[in-house]
Amino acid sequence: MDLERISAAARFMRTKILEVSHQCNLSAHLGGGLSMVEVMAALYTGKMRLRPEDPRWEDRDRFILSKGHGVLGYFTALLAAGLITEEKFATFQTNESDLIAHPVMNLDLGVESSNGSLGHGLSMAIGIALAAKKKAKDFKTFVLLGDGECNEGSVWEAVLSAAQLRLDNLTAIVDYNKLQSDGDSRQILDLGDLAGKFSAFGWNVCEIDGHDITAVVTALEQKFDRTAPKVIIANTVKGKGISFMENNNEWHHNRLTKANYDLAMAELGPTSA
Repeated sequence: MDLERISAAARFMRTKILEVSHQCNLSAHLGGGLSMVEVMAALYTGKMRLRPEDPRWEDRDRFILSKGHGVLGYFTALLAAGLITEEKFATFQTNESDLIAHPVMNLDLGVESSNGSLGHGLSMAIGIALAAKKKAKDFKTFVLLGDGECNEGSVWEAVLSAAQLRLDNLTAIVDYNKLQSDGDSRQILDLGDLAGKFSAFGWNVCEIDGHDITAVVTALEQKFDRTAPKVIIANTVKGKGISFMENNNEWHHNRLTKANYDLAMAELGPTSA
């Protein structure tokens, strides 16, 4: 994978997250979108097999955003990959737009699933990965979960099922930013040794700095001897890249004023697609 291209995509995506959040003049899920940027840039401009000119291509790799509130990190990845246009992206959270506060399935735009209620994306990804096995297809399935979402019992039922089914064509990524809507994830329901839990449930496990592009790429490429699904525990910072948003849960969902937009853009500096 081209590390320079992925790094440039990540910078572009952060800029676009700020631009569209300000332009829509509404509250948006900024914190959790910013924390997943490097992972999404690596997937959509490096790892995943896609055809932007043919978004319904049967052999494309699939991605499911289980933490649906991370939609800004998703839509900007689709933009960076050429699956949606600048014109379409600019309609975010406007009347009658296809791009709203949570993803709505639209294969023509590269959106593989609708997600809002937490705890369901991994199960859907398992179904897709299992279908690929049954059809003897070699496409891969990726799913991104939030750490707060891993409080859901349905997630752990799915974790057991994926291991039982030996789905080595499935990669789950946990955006482990340690915060959720109601506060500090460890105080609400401490996940403890999350990597150890997945390993005990039969998964191949990588734990990385989720903002280190080299580490993200290495984890996505890593092979294991055991025939099992893979999980990447990506340790991240909510609001990454903007000092007044980092680890500040007020920016889980908030409106970006002109003054804050200018401050944030000054921190990011110039960028290009």
